[in-house]
Amino acid sequence: MTAQLLDGKSLAKTIQAEIAVEVAEFIENNKIVPCLATVLVGADPASEVYIRNKRQACERCGMESRHHSLSAETTEAELLDLVHKLNRDDGVHGILVQLPLPKQIDEQRILTAVNPSKDVDCFHPENVGLLVQGRPRFLPCTPHGVQQLLVRNGIETAGKHVVVVGRSDIVGKPLANMLVQKGTGADATVTVCHSRTRDLAAVTRTAEILVAAIGKPRFITADMVRPGAVVVDVGINRTDAGLCGDVDFAGVAEVASHITPVPGGVGPLTITMLLKNTLSACRQVVLR
Repeated sequence: MTAQLLDGKSLAKTIQAEIAVEVAEFIENNKIVPCLATVLVGADPASEVYIRNKRQACERCGMESRHHSLSAETTEAELLDLVHKLNRDDGVHGILVQLPLPKQIDEQRILTAVNPSKDVDCFHPENVGLLVQGRPRFLPCTPHGVQQLLVRNGIETAGKHVVVVGRSDIVGKPLANMLVQKGTGADATVTVCHSRTRDLAAVTRTAEILVAAIGKPRFITADMVRPGAVVVDVGINRTDAGLCGDVDFAGVAEVASHITPVPGGVGPLTITMLLKNTLSACRQVVLR
């Protein structure tokens, strides 16, 4: 068996084209251009690439992008001051503070300072609470990308056993919360595994859909995968041999029914869902 590729790059282009049409109609009807403000502290090469990709995606979809680049020596107070200014700026609809932040800055304090109505990453406690209750203001970008990848490839989640390897606030926990809700791309039975899970391979082998988001290169091997399972690799790791995911792609592709590549899988959809949230944030301003 050779797994069918779940092409996130191609799907992201399709969804971004849909968003571009929505943005054009929104601007024509409301005379407002949706705007995403990005903030980067320091000069981490990977973060710079992410920010550049996000800004280019905004341009493709007809949105405005405003970038704020700060030095690695920026203090927490200085960053908070910028966040508060962006909160007050009616021309900014979405705010994204690129993580990770330098050690002298408390990430949670910064993320909590972002206006929940502009929190297009869905990191603010208020938005996380709404997500858990099943009435989200925004859907977190990477988990939403995973969900769209499944839905648009006709992979049913209702009644399926999904195992998520990783319990981060960015992927593991919010994805689990989304998948157990009622509705399309959800209604699943979800198990969340992590570094303290006993006999991890025994658990992952029960998954009909296996999501790897643990941050370890090629951690998920073929013997950990149930034959015919759908495998979604959220990880992206920089190694001496280049980029790779959390899944041993070559081996697992011989066991799984569907698999995401790295790069070109979930990553492009994360950015796409960010644009969707920015447009949604702008719509909410009009409806107030």
